[in-house]
Amino acid sequence: MSFLNSQTSTAISAHPNAQVLIIGAGINGIATFRDLALQGVDVVIVEKNDFVSGASSASSHMIHGGVRYLENGEFRLVKESVTERNSLLKIAPHYVKPLQTTIPIFSTFSGVMAAPLRFLTHKQGAKHVERGAMLIKLGMMIYDAFSRDGGTVPRHEFKGRAKALAALPLLNPGLKYTATYYDAAMHDPERLALDVLRDGLDAGPHARAANYVEAAGMDENGVLLRNTITGDEFRFQADVVVNTSGPWTDLTNSALGQPSTFMGGTKGSHVVLDNPELLAATGGREIFFEHEDGRIVLIYPLKGRVLVGTTDLEHDMTKPVRCTEPEIDYFFDLVAHVFPTVKVDRSHIVFRFAGVRPLPRHDDEAPGFVSRDYRIESRPLPRAGAADGTLLSLVGGKWTTFRALAENLSTDILKLLGLPRTVSTEGLAVGGGRNFPATDAAHQVWVTAHGDEVGTDRAAALLARYGTRASEVIEFLTDPSGPADAPLQHNAAYSRREIEFLASTESVVRLIDVLLRRTSMAFVGAVTTPLIKELALVVAPVLGWDAERRAEEIELARGILIDAHGVDLAAVSEAAVFGASPPVRG
Repeated sequence: MSFLNSQTSTAISAHPNAQVLIIGAGINGIATFRDLALQGVDVVIVEKNDFVSGASSASSHMIHGGVRYLENGEFRLVKESVTERNSLLKIAPHYVKPLQTTIPIFSTFSGVMAAPLRFLTHKQGAKHVERGAMLIKLGMMIYDAFSRDGGTVPRHEFKGRAKALAALPLLNPGLKYTATYYDAAMHDPERLALDVLRDGLDAGPHARAANYVEAAGMDENGVLLRNTITGDEFRFQADVVVNTSGPWTDLTNSALGQPSTFMGGTKGSHVVLDNPELLAATGGREIFFEHEDGRIVLIYPLKGRVLVGTTDLEHDMTKPVRCTEPEIDYFFDLVAHVFPTVKVDRSHIVFRFAGVRPLPRHDDEAPGFVSRDYRIESRPLPRAGAADGTLLSLVGGKWTTFRALAENLSTDILKLLGLPRTVSTEGLAVGGGRNFPATDAAHQVWVTAHGDEVGTDRAAALLARYGTRASEVIEFLTDPSGPADAPLQHNAAYSRREIEFLASTESVVRLIDVLLRRTSMAFVGAVTTPLIKELALVVAPVLGWDAERRAEEIELARGILIDAHGVDLAAVSEAAVFGASPPVRG
């Protein structure tokens, strides 16, 4: 159970060189790391915060072909996206699931005349024109054509008003039609990324990774790396330096002394609602539609909550990324447009988050029309006493295409190194998706086999949470040399030993890592101050924290949850953490 616990800046500074150094451990950097590691390349990846804590943690939790990209003429991207969506349903079935998606349509012919203008100019026009049934039908037919290979999801279907309202009775009765098609839901993006990362590390000691390590500068002697917890610095030399820091790419290049103006990311915000009526109204489907300003938005049932998003706003990357009150008002307006009788207000918000899409610089092009495709920029890298190396900067990219993007980027890197590709990741199962039970019968066999140790309900929950890697968790929970396990007092869905497992094997550095990225506690609104303190007491012995560090981590976690995610947390005394009285909400 070595996973990430030995992957620290110390391990990297002890051998400060590699063929490839990747800066930025979002999904695209991590996937590139995995691909190169599988080829046997000596590769290191570093991330200045936690793994998958930037743009990759702020997605809409979807794996999709990008039906709206058709209007931009991005047919190559749609084809690649649909192919990768179908593949991820097979190679990562523990986290990627089919998602029925319905578009409410309020007109028949609207937008037919405006569509060619949008296609040719990538501009909305003086006045927004709604896309009607005829235009959406054409788009669905083209999308089905792209989806034909693989046979992973059904074709689209149209319904008239009566049948549409019979299926989803709380939809706006003013609609004329609905179009329903399938994409895919990504239930746990951060955990999927950690699986990809572990696949790379499992390739061998030639692959190393460290979170909380930043690239602070660069000269002919190498990249200056700094541990953001301790402040320790060291020089690192590599033949190829790859900048996969997403929307921060230009800032990273500036820090490296290689200023660039590649990026023009836009902010997207989301809120998570605990609203049973809205959850029921969705009928288990994503509602995907066009708001009156032309922005494509979604209402999406996930983990017993409802995710609502997203915006598309210009953002200055030197400033914090936050979901604002006007954006929340915007979300409530769009919910009222689709489900006019369902009451939604701020009391239903349990979590909010915002991120910046790593889009290319787009000047006066409207944000909604900016390409979601990716490209790779290359520059020579002067080095003392050696031939020039290469600095590669990734511009663009999205969750759906991470595997294909990584394969393309890795192929370029292999050419620079003069090495052949020996392994393809196409069709290669990811992490806990390996041997994941594909049928109800196979699922029952797995749960029964592992239920002897922890009970069938617990085995099923762990399988859903970790895929087939749940067997490692179960082994840890039932290890007779360890203490007896028990549910957390303030979140019985998790146990003390399970949290110890995450802390000891998944490179947890800060308490907030557990709350936001190793579990989905914060996302579903399950975090309270007593829970934060309880988790700190469980994690502290594993990570060697003293009382002062534990208190620091508690306050840091609370601050991030309150400031960045709008979580309402009330202060609670230490004695209340394991007291007899029920936990205080907040």
